Amino acid sequence: MTLPIRHRHGSLMERGFPWHEPMTADFEDLFERMNRFLQSASLTPSLTETMNWAPLADMHETDDAYTVECELPGMKREDIDVEITERELCISGELKEREREGVLRRRGRPTGRFEYRALLPTDVKAEDVQATLSDGVLTVTIPKAKAAKPRHIEIQG
Repeated sequence: MTLPIRHRHGSLMERGFPWHEPMTADFEDLFERMNRFLQSASLTPSLTETMNWAPLADMHETDDAYTVECELPGMKREDIDVEITERELCISGELKEREREGVLRRRGRPTGRFEYRALLPTDVKAEDVQATLSDGVLTVTIPKAKAAKPRHIEIQG
């Protein structure tokens, strides 16, 4: 039985990678152009200027409503804005950094402007939306419109 011949030209590290400075410069140029494109496509000059972070949130659905539970520890009601349209929920605000004594050694909690957006799958009753803030969790209950509720149709004979 004959085995295939393997030509050894050395490992990649010995030969050097096939790309060096010219190709990495091309990638850097491509990433810079994509970044400029994404910034120009957005409605605002820079994504980082409008939103620093998005809070953690869960959305679940029942037969009658959608419920969004959004974690906003340390926030006051006055610092949170909840807006709803027929198809979208937007929770936004700003968590101001508190004054501390001493030197901050580690940061794990976000501060600054935040925004959470969720598209709603069906039409909702925007005038009946309720929001409550308790123990650092904002709960927004969004009732479904009548047309969105499933209805059993009896078949006539």
